[in-house]
Amino acid sequence: MGRRVRIGAGLLALAEIVVFVLVAGWIGVGWTLLATLATSALGWVLLARQGTRALTELRDRARERRAPGRALGDAGLIGLGGLLMVLPGFLGDVVGLLCLLPPTRFLVRGLLARVLAGRLPAELRGPVHVRSRRAEGVPPAGPPRPGAPLVIEGEVVRDEPARDDAAGR
Repeated sequence: MGRRVRIGAGLLALAEIVVFVLVAGWIGVGWTLLATLATSALGWVLLARQGTRALTELRDRARERRAPGRALGDAGLIGLGGLLMVLPGFLGDVVGLLCLLPPTRFLVRGLLARVLAGRLPAELRGPVHVRSRRAEGVPPAGPPRPGAPLVIEGEVVRDEPARDDAAGR
């Protein structure tokens, strides 16, 4: 895993240098440096504004004893976005801006959730929702009683033909 991270970081740094050289060739070195400084300053401003909002929301949720939920994820994305905006580089600035702005933050959150959920082992993933033809139209039963066993009615359907143990050996 460490080798992949190093290779990925190296490729990202190389891509940032290539984009920086291309932009410098297009608008000039001075304007490119000025744009880099401007995006870093914008990153500080957005980080301060959005970070304050995220921390206030987390504080309010803690005071009301509610689970942090999406507010904690937003605070993490705001921190990541601020870091990417403050560091020099135009590609990081674009990704950082997507993390910092509330209208586009859901895109990054959805992409990260999809990537992380695909890498989790099956037993650590969230609940599985199954649709049953026999149960359609039946109202939900509500929460189970304490100490009552959880019973799930269903049937097993095999896609492959069953193998006889004596013949399969």
